[in-house]
Amino acid sequence: MTLRKQALSGVFWTFLQQFSTQGISFIVSILMARLLLPSEFGLIGMIYIFIAIGRMLIDNGLSQSLVRNKEVSQEDYSTVFYFNLGGSILIYIAIYFLAPCIALFYKQDVLTLIIRLYCLVFLINAFGTVQSTILTKNMRFKTQMLVAIPSLVISSLVGISMAYMGFGVWSLVWSAIVQSFLSVLQLWFWSSWRPALLFSVEKFKYHFYYGYKLTLSGLLDVLFNNVYTIIIGKFFSPTQVGFFTRADSLKQFPVNNIAKILDKVTFPLFAHIQNDDVRLKSVYKKIMQMVIFLVAPLLIFLAVLAEPLFRFLFTEKWLPAVPYFQILCANGILYPIHAYNLNVLKVKGRSDLFLRLELVKKILLLVIILITFTFGIYGLLYGSVLFSILAFFINTHYTAKFINYTSFEQIKDIAPTIFLALFVGVLLYFIDIFVITISQYDIVRLLVGGFVSSILYALLAFSLKMHSFTELISIIKRK
Repeated sequence: MTLRKQALSGVFWTFLQQFSTQGISFIVSILMARLLLPSEFGLIGMIYIFIAIGRMLIDNGLSQSLVRNKEVSQEDYSTVFYFNLGGSILIYIAIYFLAPCIALFYKQDVLTLIIRLYCLVFLINAFGTVQSTILTKNMRFKTQMLVAIPSLVISSLVGISMAYMGFGVWSLVWSAIVQSFLSVLQLWFWSSWRPALLFSVEKFKYHFYYGYKLTLSGLLDVLFNNVYTIIIGKFFSPTQVGFFTRADSLKQFPVNNIAKILDKVTFPLFAHIQNDDVRLKSVYKKIMQMVIFLVAPLLIFLAVLAEPLFRFLFTEKWLPAVPYFQILCANGILYPIHAYNLNVLKVKGRSDLFLRLELVKKILLLVIILITFTFGIYGLLYGSVLFSILAFFINTHYTAKFINYTSFEQIKDIAPTIFLALFVGVLLYFIDIFVITISQYDIVRLLVGGFVSSILYALLAFSLKMHSFTELISIIKRK
């Protein structure tokens, strides 16, 4: 199979997996939001940063090193496996004893037991990291889909059943544990790889040297991506944290579904063409334009229809999250572009520059937070939009050097799509006002507004002969 066919097949199966799993997760989140209180989601939101840090430390960036290298042996895989397993045990022990301190910080005693139970996923996931990495390296995305969907369905049924029976926040905890366990179990079933009694210090040093910089970058990213949750959790109530995390997760739904599909395929794809800068730039440009073509209108249209959307999906109790969501949608448009610019550094093996960029951005974010904190939650949210814009110019600095794709060129390539989406978004606003005068039903507003705006966007893109639109149609026709 040619590289192009592999990439297209990868996009197809990853698309199917992502939208199947995320579609199920989305439906489950709606049901859980109706059964649970915002404060119960807020409790999980408070500890998410510690969960994310634990996962980052366990992987240590070694998995990406395995994907990047073309020649990988059993010795490489086994070395990474045992290091991940040992690291997960040490990290769980550390989290276990730190749990009371975290609970004291937030002044929520129940967090101690929640953390100690939830973080068992560290130990479970460590057994399947290498198998998952091998599937990604070999672009076996169909198998990954066969692993993901049953795990999600069963764990979701467990969570919903427990929530219905009144277990509250514990339904979220046990759902996560069951999902991790079933995923690892299936990875061992579908993957023929098994760890051997091998551990090479030389191999470990090689992968660690590449991976630790990505890990440090990832830790900084996790810490500062969750800094808003930490601040809101410390100075406001768990309910406010719940509103924020609900708004952020709904914003991330279209962003992650589209960006992760292509990101999962593009990193191994970029790795194959890492030495061909002209081809790398061409592929990167097409992917970036296509992602923005899909993400920008989705976020803008969702922001316009946020009120009926939240009321219809989550009920009236979640309406205070609407303005949070609308601001975060503006923040999310550039999210995929940040990831793709940084992927160029990864495939070039320059994890040192990756770390340098992260340090610069985190200093900038800290300054913005210190300035905007005095203006409350809304000040922090608007500050995050400003940071996203400034981070774009920072992330494109080395992309311009390595593949000659400057920030100005990238803006020129994505600006028409964003302006088109904004234009249709303004039309949608007036369409929604007209629909309200006819019907007060939220479902009618959502269906009419979503359908009309999507058709308008597609027709205008076709009329303007936008490259992303024609490329997307050609991919659909090929599949």
